[in-house]
Amino acid sequence: MGVTVPQSSFSRQQAAAITGLSTRQLGYWRKTGLVVPQTFTSGGHVRYSFTDLIALRAAKRLLDANISLQRIRKCLQSLTGFLPTVEHPLTELSLVVTGDVVLVFHNQQTFDTLTGQQWIFPVAELAAEVDRLREKQPQPEQGELFSIEPVENCG
Repeated sequence: MGVTVPQSSFSRQQAAAITGLSTRQLGYWRKTGLVVPQTFTSGGHVRYSFTDLIALRAAKRLLDANISLQRIRKCLQSLTGFLPTVEHPLTELSLVVTGDVVLVFHNQQTFDTLTGQQWIFPVAELAAEVDRLREKQPQPEQGELFSIEPVENCG
């Protein structure tokens, strides 16, 4: 069963109500290029598409995770550099915050959005390697961990 995407457009007030952002934030983000709607009314008023709402929500999630607007912009700029086929990172990619790192999931791999460095490695492979090493090296007994030397009587 697929998701039905609304084909209508939304006013700035409607977009603000849907996304939880203020109309002032929407205007600032539009002027500074973070999320720029492509549709306007005949009177020149901005109209947000459903895709724009997705981008706005994605950016708001990052802000809610204590990622600054400046850092969000740097991440998006970096992403378009190392993923040149991605035109709209906020809608085309899955961005996740872990601690102070913003990660992107793309083609079944995870990358740091600023560096492009692969961030998560196959945990199962690491666990198998640890098991192989443990089999090769016997585990020390409790008494072997610490050498006990006699203490001379100081009295």
